[in-house]
Amino acid sequence: MLMTNIENIPGKTIVKHYGLVSGSTVRAKHAGRDIMAGLKNLVGGELKAYTELLQEARDEAVSRMIEQARQKGANAIVNVRFATSSVAQGASELYVYGTAMKVQ
Repeated sequence: MLMTNIENIPGKTIVKHYGLVSGSTVRAKHAGRDIMAGLKNLVGGELKAYTELLQEARDEAVSRMIEQARQKGANAIVNVRFATSSVAQGASELYVYGTAMKVQ
C-alpha cells in the first residue's frame, strides 16, 4: 500500500477515488509504566515505555486504515493525518485517516 501525507503519489496517476478511510486504537496507560515515567521525570530524559506505547498505537491504527482501504480496492492512501484525543482518564485514542485511491 502506497501512503503519503500529500495530495498525490508523485509519478502515479489517480484512476479511482474511494473516499475516506481510517483506523484507530484506544490505549490505556500501564500502572508500572506510570511509576517508571514518574521517576524518569525527576531526572529527565526520554520516557521509552511511552514512546513504545505510542509507536504500537500508531502501527495498529495504520494497519486498520490499510485494511479498510484494501477492502475498498485501493492501492494507495493520500493526505494521511494523525489525531489524538483523550477518551477517559488514563486512556487516549490514536486516530489516523486519509483518502483511499487506486493509482497506476
